[in-house]
Order: sequence, then C-alpha cells, then structure tokens
Amino acid sequence: MTIRTVAEHAGVSVAAVSKVLRDAYGVSAALRAKVEASIATLNYRPSAAARGMRGQTYTIGVIMADINNPFYPQIFEGINDGLSDTQYIPLIGLGRGLATIETTIVHAMVDRQMDGIIMIGQRLNTPGLNEVAKSLPIVVVAHHEPTATAFDTVNNDDELGGRLVVEHLLAQGYKRPAMITLSRAQLGRVDVSDRRERGFAKAMQAAGLGHYVHIEAAEAELDDVTATVRELLERPDPPDAIFGWADYYALEVLSAVRTLGYRVPEDIGVIGYDNSEPCSFTQNNLTSIDQSGREIGRQAVRMLLERIGGRTTVEHFVTTPKVSLRGSTQR
Repeated sequence: MTIRTVAEHAGVSVAAVSKVLRDAYGVSAALRAKVEASIATLNYRPSAAARGMRGQTYTIGVIMADINNPFYPQIFEGINDGLSDTQYIPLIGLGRGLATIETTIVHAMVDRQMDGIIMIGQRLNTPGLNEVAKSLPIVVVAHHEPTATAFDTVNNDDELGGRLVVEHLLAQGYKRPAMITLSRAQLGRVDVSDRRERGFAKAMQAAGLGHYVHIEAAEAELDDVTATVRELLERPDPPDAIFGWADYYALEVLSAVRTLGYRVPEDIGVIGYDNSEPCSFTQNNLTSIDQSGREIGRQAVRMLLERIGGRTTVEHFVTTPKVSLRGSTQR
C-alpha cells in the first residue's frame, strides 16, 4: 500500500494526499475528508522511515523515570490532550531512574528519527541535556533550570508548594510538622525535592519553628519509609504531622503511621504532593498539594511542538500549587 494507491482511491493527486498527511496549510475540509476516508478504507499507514527521510516521523519520545510514581499518568494524560488534534504519536521509554539507561533510550529515539523528546523526572545532568538538545528538540519536566537556553522546562513552583504544606498544617492545628524526602544516596541532587525541602524549611523558620526542622531521607520502599516514620515518632519530641515529598511517599507514610497504631488525622496528620488519583481513594483520603499535572503535560507538548516548528527562544513554564484538602489533615 502506497501513497499513490490512496491518491487513486480518493481520486486526487499524490501531492494532495501528501499535504493531508503532512497537515500542510491550505488543505480544504472537503479534500481532507476525502483523503482520510480513503486512508481508513484502505487501512493505509505512512512509513515512519520514509517520513524520517523527508524530515519528520510524527513521533515524539516520552522518557519517564519509572512507572511507580502515580503522578506520571496525569502528565501523560496532558501529553495525550496536547497531541489529540495532531498527527503525532507518543512512544514511552522508562529510564528507571538511571542516567545511563536514559542515555541509551535517548540514543535509540534519535536513531529512530523521532521529532522531539519530553523527559519527565530525568536523571541526566545539564551537560547531558545540552548534548541531547543538539540532536533534537527536548522539553524537560521537573527540572528547575531557569538559565537553560538549549531546552525548555515545565515545572511547578515547588518551593512555594513546600511552604504551603507548613502553612496548611499549622492552620489545622498541628505544631510539629516533619518531612520525609527522597534519598539521594544514588541519585545525587534532585532539584524538585530539594526545592520542596527548601520551602518547607523556610516556612518553619518564618513560623518561629526553626528549632524544629526535621527533614529525613528514605528510600522509596515501604520498609524504608516505615523505618523512617518509626524513627521520627520514637524521638523525645515526635512530630504530630508528616509531609511526604511526593504522593507515592506520603501514601506509604500513611500506611506506616496506621501500622504503628496511630490515628490519622487525630494523632498524626499526613500530607503529600502531586494530588495523584490514589489520594482520593476512600481508604487514603490523603491531603495533597495539587501541581496541575495534566496542565504540565499539555504545556510540555505545546512547547515541544513549537520547538519542532522552529522556535529558538527558550521558555520556562511554571504552574502554581494549591492545597487539595482531604481527611488526612482535617481535624
């Protein structure tokens, strides 16, 4: 099946079919409908390799750090929203939180002539990102680098979010909030969690609680989070609320607190960050900071398509967080 077959079936020229496939300017609605009807009838699929030889494959790569974070589906839904009226197809790669694996996936995507890449929670450092941007347009999600010029970024105001956590907990009557954050033993500095920590610490100091700033790191496994929660609660001055730096940590904090025999929210308040879908499950009822994940995905697509279209000026988009109140902190 070739483009010529489609043209003959639709009774139009090969050039007309090509224009429809490229979503070129000036194609009438009637012509588009005729060609698309023939494409559907013939079950024609353009050759990605042939498109790549002409300059575009209409595929974009989406690299995620892992599939365990319940926030990532929100971003991917936004990516699908942004691509819904285009010919672009997203293909996913899992970096597994390792820069070496991410690099291998990036090389594979470049070799397959994808038109651009969205990286979510990436582990590549700035020199690595700049190197990727030499090959094709990229947009990086959850990487604060406002001075970057080779690539665009989409973020939440994570420092503000960390501050909102403290302000919310104090307003609910909690007096000694603590935070459990991401362990960096193997990952190095991850600036999203770092900024949330910074906002949390600054808000504690502003509230006169600078003497009580407990920010403890834990691996993402349930046993590690439980051990960290137990350590915090066995201190002479235990916290009466715990902030998990991301929902997938906070959900494990919630389980650990209950397993240790404490009531939520009466004894211990628990709050997360992301406002992912599991927060609203009845058994969780988890208060969380909403960072508009779907909007982040939509903006990432918009910026990537603009880069593919020729934009060379840099853009760094930031969403504003807000508290999504549920029972885990509502006294």
